[in-house]
Amino acid sequence: MYRLQRFQVLLAGVFSQILCIGIARFAYTPLLPVMQAETWLGDAEGGWLAAINYSGYMCGALLAASISDLHLKDRLYRVGLILAIFSTLGMALADNFLLWSSMRFLAGLSSSASMLIASGLILNWLIRHNQRSELGIHFAGVGIGIIFAALAVEWMLRSQQSWDAQWFGLALIGGVLLLPAWRWLPRPDPFPSGQSSQTMADQPPTARFMWAMQAAYFCAGYGYVVSATFIVAIVERVPELQGQGTWVFAVLGLGAAPSVIIWDLVARRTGYLNALILAMLLKIVSILLPVWDTRAEMVFLSAFIFGVTSIGCVGLVLTMAGRLYPSRPAKLMGRMTLSYGVAQVFAPALTGILAARSGDYNLGLIIAGSVMCLGTLLILLLKLTDATAQRLDESSRAQRASLAVKN
Repeated sequence: MYRLQRFQVLLAGVFSQILCIGIARFAYTPLLPVMQAETWLGDAEGGWLAAINYSGYMCGALLAASISDLHLKDRLYRVGLILAIFSTLGMALADNFLLWSSMRFLAGLSSSASMLIASGLILNWLIRHNQRSELGIHFAGVGIGIIFAALAVEWMLRSQQSWDAQWFGLALIGGVLLLPAWRWLPRPDPFPSGQSSQTMADQPPTARFMWAMQAAYFCAGYGYVVSATFIVAIVERVPELQGQGTWVFAVLGLGAAPSVIIWDLVARRTGYLNALILAMLLKIVSILLPVWDTRAEMVFLSAFIFGVTSIGCVGLVLTMAGRLYPSRPAKLMGRMTLSYGVAQVFAPALTGILAARSGDYNLGLIIAGSVMCLGTLLILLLKLTDATAQRLDESSRAQRASLAVKN
């Protein structure tokens, strides 16, 4: 019985990611150049709207970190689904900066409900019902959502829909996605019969691990948000690539969809921190590649690597949080995502301002790559010096041995 329900629970997470992440949050990326062409929106204003969106996400992360009641989390998850549709529809009502700012903030709140609260509820359900505590399928919804948003925008562009009609159409699609995301995630039962509380024992990390990992995750957030927000606008400004922006974004989603599963397999064999270091090094290459080479094949390759590594980094860090605090995973997930979110608030604004002054995004990409290098060094330092890193590696090896025995 639980195997079928496990599949439905994970699919609920996927549909929530498509709605809250793919539509409410990331549809803005392929629609940004459309809105810039058809309204007064400029580079700086586009950056500020992205920053406001991520400030909403950061507030959601704070909320997720501050509550432990599963039933309250469940209610907030469902509120987030409704906010995703409302904020998407609101973007179509007028070309007013105050309205757009409010809607982007609410969209950020809704995305935290799917990324953090839903992942915590799903991980809790999996652990308590003796299912594998892996969130790869759930996080695949991020990449699927990106592909979905890119293809939907491309189809509506080919149908010559205006920017506001596209937001309205996305809101209608979101109403359909709401149903399985709402129905298939069970209401929480904190004490199911027959479940030993031993499996929920927390393993708090060292203080040094927490601070260094939060700083490194801040760097990862900075590197992530610049390309994730502006990649379509960057592509559309290259004369020989005009009209390819949404396809590049779809390729990014194609890389992101299986990334958490891929990096989970890598982590089982190399350890979590080794996998994270490798993912961040590849992510640096993907960020800087469009600065070095704007040929179509290089830009598409950059997008694919970026998708594989960016969501992979998120999955690795949040899975580590779940393993360290299985009884309350959203608490540490919220703290880590707060670090990630702080970078996402000011990095788009700064990048938009720099692009408005220089006419391109190259300086913003170079800064993002440099910040990522710093984050990679911090993780390497943890790998070499901290006991928590060794515990995580031992946990990874133990899980691999356990799965081998079961198979």
